Amino acid sequence: MNRRLIRPSLADVKEQFSNQPQVGPRRKPVPPEQTHAESYYYVKQMQARTPMVVILNDGETLRGTIEWYDRDCIKITRTGSPNLLLYKTAIKYLYKDESAAGNGNTVEPEMAHVSRDHDE
Repeated sequence: MNRRLIRPSLADVKEQFSNQPQVGPRRKPVPPEQTHAESYYYVKQMQARTPMVVILNDGETLRGTIEWYDRDCIKITRTGSPNLLLYKTAIKYLYKDESAAGNGNTVEPEMAHVSRDHDE
């Protein structure tokens, strides 16, 4: 019994490859539009009632705690002053108020279960 190898002609092979789409270098997937890092930060500061300093685009400084937020605004609760609803576009930046935090022994919410006296 003789077996013959059947090979396609060169024209058939070229035709097969010309019909397939060009495969170039693989591109990285597009990063997600929303990472939820901003939401995570606001929730963390709200739960801990962290005193914050908000610097507005015009240079004005506001102090208070974040009570509420949404896509466009945050609500700042202040002691001795009216509460404010601020558009996020009016905020230049914000940070934790170290002077109002007292002696700095605040406990982060995710570390509340750890006892401080185990270090002694």
